[in-house]
Amino acid sequence: MTTPIDDVSIGGEMIRLGQFLKFAGLLDSGGDAKEVVIDGFVSVNGEVERRRGRQLRDGDLVTFEGRTVRVRP
Repeated sequence: MTTPIDDVSIGGEMIRLGQFLKFAGLLDSGGDAKEVVIDGFVSVNGEVERRRGRQLRDGDLVTFEGRTVRVRP
């Protein structure tokens, strides 16, 4: 069964991964975001991403704990 993908509008062209995790409601705080990214629990476009400062753009897919969200401007 395919996991549904939610679109999250960021209101601009780019957003950092750590900010996006909070903005999309995947995590409650920046401290949580830092830890899960560094520990390798977040993937971007199907690959583990360990840089919370990674710039996300329209169409990027972010997955955490089985939930996938797509970045939209």
